[in-house]
Amino acid sequence: MSSGPKFPPAMQEWVTSQFQKMQKFPPAMRDAAREEMKKIIAHAYSTGTMLSIPWSTVQLTSLNESDPLKNLKRKTTDHAEGPPKKVQLTNNSFVPSVKPLKTNVFEDDARTRREKRFQREALIEQNRNLNTNHHTVMVSGMSVGGSLGARMQGFAHSHHHVPWGHVAESVPDANVIDWDKYTIVGRSTSIFKNYLRLTSDPDPKDIRPLSVLRQTLEQLKQRWRSEGNYNWVCDQFKSLRQDLTVQRIKNEFTVQVYEIHARIALENSDLVEFNACQAMLRTLYELGLPGKREEFLGYRILYMLHGRNRADLNFLVSQLTPQEKELPAVQHALKAHMAMATGNYHQFFALFLVAPNMGGYIMDHYVDRERCGALITMAKSYRSLPLRLLQTELGYESDELPKLLDFLTKHSANVFTNPNAPDIEKHVACSAVIQTLIQVQSQKYAKVGIKGSV
Repeated sequence: MSSGPKFPPAMQEWVTSQFQKMQKFPPAMRDAAREEMKKIIAHAYSTGTMLSIPWSTVQLTSLNESDPLKNLKRKTTDHAEGPPKKVQLTNNSFVPSVKPLKTNVFEDDARTRREKRFQREALIEQNRNLNTNHHTVMVSGMSVGGSLGARMQGFAHSHHHVPWGHVAESVPDANVIDWDKYTIVGRSTSIFKNYLRLTSDPDPKDIRPLSVLRQTLEQLKQRWRSEGNYNWVCDQFKSLRQDLTVQRIKNEFTVQVYEIHARIALENSDLVEFNACQAMLRTLYELGLPGKREEFLGYRILYMLHGRNRADLNFLVSQLTPQEKELPAVQHALKAHMAMATGNYHQFFALFLVAPNMGGYIMDHYVDRERCGALITMAKSYRSLPLRLLQTELGYESDELPKLLDFLTKHSANVFTNPNAPDIEKHVACSAVIQTLIQVQSQKYAKVGIKGSV
């Protein structure tokens, strides 16, 4: 947390109002106003007059221009009209060519400030690369980082030898949140706690520390195996995740929590919670934390097939490395993607039956959509289709004939050429169901209900 001084509200309001006022001025004038503002604040800090100055009456001389566009108009006029009108040729005698005088000192000043700013940004970036593990970047002997007070404190100790042209940062917006200030460590010892959406600052006495959260996870896994009450377990997992978030805990345990919750959500067809978990897992994996990245990368591809988001899916596939494409879960998802893209329903349903990990739970959400499309394709090619063939081609297990009949009924395709025959011997009358299937497909699968982060 920052240990810098507190700045008076009147001063913060003045800074905010001046920044808003700058927006209607050209960039060069805004730069000059920022430099002037820095000097005023630094002087008030070093002399201890921050509380006594009537900030509402302080004016920036750089912004006293009555017409913000005056300088811009002057530059346009200078370029359009060429030499000054006062320069007149008195005769037609030969006059040697000379360089035109610089008539726009304002533009030169702006260029100089831009060059200094570029140099300053390059130095900041260089120091950031050298100090990636530090919260503070040192530039020209000044500390950059932390709150406004910390930066002004650094200026107070070094302003006598550091020119303002080399100040690392401008005065920040007073409304920017200092997250370090709100990081807490919980003190609650309760193993279980109901999830409640926060409407105020979290209280440490209601937040469980990491040691207690580890016990909570073990208890939740046991409760899930013994009782299987998803609503209660999901509520407890959301509460656990909330306690991790407010304490800014991001480690291997955090990855484990989100992975377990995502799997339980998949098992219960809860795509909302699954999406929330996989979105956070992407961030955690990018931080280099260990986990089942291969497994959830495959889930992500399979889920994007559900949403039929081709642009994002193609971009994701293009970002995969050759090593990632060889991973079993990812390779399976890519084959399913290719099968759907080429209309190869036979391969798609074969992949559906052998989905690794919990990929089948994701494919369950759109397998009926693909079955409907495959049945339409087959109905256009045959006069009748035996149920024995459909059971194999549409990805049903050998004992799932009742599920096939239920699918045909829900899609108004339970019209048979031999209705009195045993179920396994029945044939679907293709000509009688083709138009109905097309209509059901357009009504039932035209839109995909996606909730949560993808």
